[in-house]
Amino acid sequence: MSTRTICLIPGDGVGREVIPAAAEVLRALQPGWQFTQADAGFECFQRTGNAIPDETLKAVAAADAAMFGATSSPSGKVAGYRSPILALRRQFDLYANLRPTQSLPGAFSRQGIDLLIVRENTEDLYLGLETREGDRAVAQRVITRGASERITRVAFEQARLRGKPSPRVTVVHKANVLKETDGLFREAAQTVARNYPDVACDEMLVDAMAMRLVKDPESFDVIVTTNLFGDILSDEAAGLIGGLGVAPSANIGATGAVFEPVHGSAPDIAGQGIANPIGAILSAALLLDYLREPDAARRVRAAVQAVVASGVTTRDLGGNASTAAVTSAILARL
Repeated sequence: MSTRTICLIPGDGVGREVIPAAAEVLRALQPGWQFTQADAGFECFQRTGNAIPDETLKAVAAADAAMFGATSSPSGKVAGYRSPILALRRQFDLYANLRPTQSLPGAFSRQGIDLLIVRENTEDLYLGLETREGDRAVAQRVITRGASERITRVAFEQARLRGKPSPRVTVVHKANVLKETDGLFREAAQTVARNYPDVACDEMLVDAMAMRLVKDPESFDVIVTTNLFGDILSDEAAGLIGGLGVAPSANIGATGAVFEPVHGSAPDIAGQGIANPIGAILSAALLLDYLREPDAARRVRAAVQAVVASGVTTRDLGGNASTAAVTSAILARL
């Protein structure tokens, strides 16, 4: 059994409850792995003046992979504060954001969904190039050919790996209006698609996709899109299977990876022991896939499916189980 080092960054709020739950699952499956813990988040910023200290970046660099919880990012501008997860994505060039959406066996979840949204993770409006002069604010949107091509390659490779009988990638954009930025993204995606004749490729405008995800999510396989559109569409897709509490994600680059549940810090329920750990635990399954432990990843997903089917769920899914109870039930199923 190979030895790996995993850096745990719980962050703020419920991140401090769900990341330990995911770590329990990883420890049960990989008892030889080592775990380190690092600090980041808004509370870290309030204590130290730095939302993601250099020691944390060094710990992530030294690890084989990292798990990140959540942060209580302020809505307004705070001098000196930078989003820790955005900082991690930029520092380690984690250009591919993978957000799978798979049905769960409960009345809260629509059935028959098994799709993957591949979101470009390093540019677009998330670069934060904004200016404001009085009542006029301007944001610069940056799209490059290089970033567009490499995220599209990830999407096509993922379509092959998923093993569906007829793999398909849907390129999502708004090139009919954003003719230069999304026009470049569309052009780059079409160039990449020619190198994958075994994978079908179609395209859709983002507003049409938003509707189709609600009406016909079962028809999609892999969706690839830009940073902002991917953020919005993946949250919409999560709503079809129970919400952000069950939504996992992976931030992957050429030499590193950070895995995180999609949800935020949920300060309204933090510390009450009722946060849903499934999103974090399924993120741990993505980590296992990344570190080439596919059998362990399958065991995690099967355990989650079985526990949900048994009715042991937190209140966001209609149950009354605690974070610890759900985690214990998943561990027992392993």
